[in-house]
Amino acid sequence: MNGTRFSHAASAALGALTVAIVVVVLALTGTFDRTERVRSSTPAPADSTPATTAPSTSGSAPTSVADTYARVSPGVVFVSARGGGGQLPFQNPGGGEGGAAASGSGFLIDREGRIVTNQHVVADASQISVRFGEKGASVRATKVGEDASNDLALLKVAASDIPSGVRALELGSSEGLRPGEATIAIGSPFGLSGTVTTGIVSALDRTIRSPNGFSISGVVQTDAAINPGNSGGPLLDAGGRVIGVNSQIATNGSNSNSGVGFAVPVDTVKDTLSQLERDGKVEHAWLGVSSAPSATESGAVVNTLTDGGPAADSELRRGDRIVAVDGKQISDPDALSSVVGGHKPGDKVEIDVVRDGDRRTIDVELGNRPNSATQG
Repeated sequence: MNGTRFSHAASAALGALTVAIVVVVLALTGTFDRTERVRSSTPAPADSTPATTAPSTSGSAPTSVADTYARVSPGVVFVSARGGGGQLPFQNPGGGEGGAAASGSGFLIDREGRIVTNQHVVADASQISVRFGEKGASVRATKVGEDASNDLALLKVAASDIPSGVRALELGSSEGLRPGEATIAIGSPFGLSGTVTTGIVSALDRTIRSPNGFSISGVVQTDAAINPGNSGGPLLDAGGRVIGVNSQIATNGSNSNSGVGFAVPVDTVKDTLSQLERDGKVEHAWLGVSSAPSATESGAVVNTLTDGGPAADSELRRGDRIVAVDGKQISDPDALSSVVGGHKPGDKVEIDVVRDGDRRTIDVELGNRPNSATQG
């Protein structure tokens, strides 16, 4: 009995000694210190006043969609346009409520009051207003310029009408995006301001049709839910930087989200801003042909040449298969549109075609794209 009590006491003493040794070792190695430092470096909860949150930088991405939304959403606006057509001249719209008024989204790009949206949201509008936040007052906006060929418009509000603390959104880059990267869309689907949805970059370099019938190339495809009213709102990366302007959705005829949305790439936005600010419009290079893919080989087969257009005044002929422009290979009509769009009106280009099995080079001076594809 006494031996058993002694054995228990000895075990307890040995256990206490072991714990003491472990504590001493941990203290000497700084483990407790490191744990305390980790705890003390845990970020504080997000400020409940998102408008004062610092803008994103490439070195500090937010830790959650909620953080991104809190920081970015105050700069996303609801856009209302009166007197315009209010609907797209093509299928699968991404926004706009038919009739005498259209609505969509937009976003602030500087403290001077410049706002980017879709051209189809404000097309032919006699009066435009924007609203910051769900409960903010509507303020008058003027149209600085529009580019129907890229479905972009630049608006401006008085700097004094921007609510205190609201920050402009940071324009990122669409170059270098990869399928699978996270995306965040903020806008006003069906007039519900401040709606946020998430998804991924589903694909890159898509081509969609612009409101005036021409092709928009380099488009970002996303599965983030986009519905009527999202048009003109920002598509963001995980760091809250703008990578595109939500423009269209592909549908099965119901005119609602089906997981296939398209955004005009932000690099296109940045390329057009200075021209819109300076001239109110953007001039695009134009070849003046309609083309179709070849059934058996790469290239763009010329279907028609627009009367009076650059191609009609050259040696190009119907049936020619365009295979290169200034040495850049042409795989299909979308590639032709993209390469021509990368030039300026007045540029002289060398177009390689295959005609009756023979390859030849034709010189063409590109013209200025008309206002509508129906004109050529």
